[in-house]
Amino acid sequence: MNETEARSTNRRSLLSGPYLVWIIGFTVLPLIVIFRFALSDGAGHATLSNITAIFSPIHRKAMWFSLKIAIGCTVFCILLSYPMVMAMKHLGLSKKGFSLFIIILPMWMNFILRILALQMILSNNGILNLFLTKLGFEPLRIANTETAVMIGAVYDYLPYMMLPIYTAIMEINEDVIEAAKDLGAGSFTVFRKIILPLSLPGLLSGTVMVFVPSMTSFVISNLLGGGKLQLIGNVIEQEFMTGNRYVGSGLSVALMIFVLISMAFTMRHNTEGKESVVW
Repeated sequence: MNETEARSTNRRSLLSGPYLVWIIGFTVLPLIVIFRFALSDGAGHATLSNITAIFSPIHRKAMWFSLKIAIGCTVFCILLSYPMVMAMKHLGLSKKGFSLFIIILPMWMNFILRILALQMILSNNGILNLFLTKLGFEPLRIANTETAVMIGAVYDYLPYMMLPIYTAIMEINEDVIEAAKDLGAGSFTVFRKIILPLSLPGLLSGTVMVFVPSMTSFVISNLLGGGKLQLIGNVIEQEFMTGNRYVGSGLSVALMIFVLISMAFTMRHNTEGKESVVW
């Protein structure tokens, strides 16, 4: 290595210094602390009971409810995303950019403010029931219910499903779709055999980005569920707030393992979607 290359390497190392400090200070060290608490008890002895506590009845109930919300949220986001993205695909460039801007715009607002606004809309005396009453319909009683939590989760995480699917679909070569139509394929066949398989990497990425946070969130259930509905995120929060950091850390590690498995699944199938077009 000559002197010029050595200087370039040193400059790159120097520029990466702040990033390394940030990663070590705010990612690596907190993870080490969490794992330390998760794998030990109050007396400092090694144990796995904090991690396996997720299988206890109260935690298992919260886990099943979290899975129910996460699966429902993911399915609804998929069902909403594909029609919207397909409609955007046929728009002009300027309208397509504006549509994408509208999708991203809510993400610029504070998360808590968005959920509080939705709480005002869905409350028993809220805007939705006021509008329904004006039209002569009976008011809906969805405040502090599973339905309200599901609506909040779908509302908040829909952009995280739409954007990866949008990116994947926009990368599909239009000539492939036109060739399929020339061979007699209908719109549904084109979607099922071309668009869906080729957008699978985006779908998998969106699924992870929606499923995991919707399962671990606790603010949505606190505000829209009235504190009566407990997601696993609420349980972890309560464990830490009551000073039981060992069990809270164990539950966090258990969820972290689930996230890693999900990410491994996504990475494994990320390249398979582009090879799965069946004619």
